Amino acid sequence: MLESILVPVSLVGGTGLIAGLILSIASKIFEVKVDETVVKLREALPGANCGACGCAGCDEYAAKMAAGEAPANLCPVGGASVAAKLSEILGVEVGSIEAKRAVVKCRGHLQTTDYIMDYVGPQTCATAKLFYNGRTSCNFACLGYGDCVNACNYNALEIVNNIAKVDESMCIGCSACAKACPNGILEILPVSQKVYVACSSKDKGADTRKVCTNGCIGCKKCERTCEFGAITVTDNVAHIDPEKCTNCGKCAEGCPTKCIIIG
Repeated sequence: MLESILVPVSLVGGTGLIAGLILSIASKIFEVKVDETVVKLREALPGANCGACGCAGCDEYAAKMAAGEAPANLCPVGGASVAAKLSEILGVEVGSIEAKRAVVKCRGHLQTTDYIMDYVGPQTCATAKLFYNGRTSCNFACLGYGDCVNACNYNALEIVNNIAKVDESMCIGCSACAKACPNGILEILPVSQKVYVACSSKDKGADTRKVCTNGCIGCKKCERTCEFGAITVTDNVAHIDPEKCTNCGKCAEGCPTKCIIIG
């Protein structure tokens, strides 16, 4: 009777022991080596995974820093303090980090543009965009349902008069709002860049005038006014190169529709 119990128990125990040994050997053979530098860098990052550094997330950024493929001063969420920690881990000098902010490239509020339909459906910009490009007369305008507000983790956005408004005191330039906007009207700029074009319309000037009194009409007056070659008009809308712009404001002064903002 005892033997009938011991034999199967021994077989099960022996099988378990062998299996354990095999798994132990396999774990050593197939062990993935962990780069301790990557681990330290990842722990020092804030974990926002916003992508503002140009990487898919904090994991990729940490890996690229460890491989020498990215500097330590690209994280706008962490700012200077995180840049200092990352530089210390890497054993390099602390690079300067410039603060960034989101700007709204649209002034199509209810006094300058019109509703052309009563939209009934899920109250999101992404869904409204699918229905004839939204309810406003301009297909490139702020859709006004606050997808950017919901995407922001820093309470830096709100919808005022049917258009997104950024609280610069709260904004860290993480770019989450810009990624959430289906019309792409939010842009991340250095805080030092004071002049920007508050319009995203690619329509011809005559068509833009019909739907928004504040829209860029592509007249190129700003392009001709700029002494530094910082402004070009492409696809019927002006673009400012922050690397060339000196914030002199002459383009804003000469803009006939006042769609170039200094602020």
